[in-house]
Amino acid sequence: MENKPRINSGGADPESTEDCAICLDKIEDKKSLKCFHSFCSECIDSLFKFKPACPICNTYYGEYTGTQPEGTMAVTRSWQGLPGFEHCGTITIQYNFPAGIQGPEHPNPGVRYSRTSRTAFLPACEEGEKVLRLLQKAFDRRLTFTVGRSVTTGLNNVITWNDIHHKTNMEGGPQYFGYPDPSYLSRVQEELRLKGVTEDN
Repeated sequence: MENKPRINSGGADPESTEDCAICLDKIEDKKSLKCFHSFCSECIDSLFKFKPACPICNTYYGEYTGTQPEGTMAVTRSWQGLPGFEHCGTITIQYNFPAGIQGPEHPNPGVRYSRTSRTAFLPACEEGEKVLRLLQKAFDRRLTFTVGRSVTTGLNNVITWNDIHHKTNMEGGPQYFGYPDPSYLSRVQEELRLKGVTEDN
């Protein structure tokens, strides 16, 4: 079911001459979202068919589904602590994707992509458990990975991360995608929020 933007029915609008951030012309048949950003009705309706989010602040209206190929997400736990989180154990996430063929939602439909696996780590503290729940929701919505060009290797038609950063090493700090990194848990929650993944949604 298509998720229609909510109209802000608040009488006369003193800013009726403002420009639409989508077409960059004066707004016609104004439609305002609940985040109070306004657009041409036709522009925002067309945009919502591809991504139900405000193009200015990225507030989501409905659920966004990505282009992640078929795969699995498995979670295990150990007593070993992570640097900066020595007081709790470790959550290990194992992602596995078999080889497959790109679908119509991918850059090169019909072209094969190879199998891959990724391992990530979270502290088993209260905030880490919250991030795990959000990551599971993102994975279920096909948002965690996509098929495209690898930033690391430069190869095309491979499964890549999709702007939700993970800690793939237990140690080494941010430069080695590991811990300690005191702001990581809050940063990844913001990345998830930008994809419409919150505890409320």
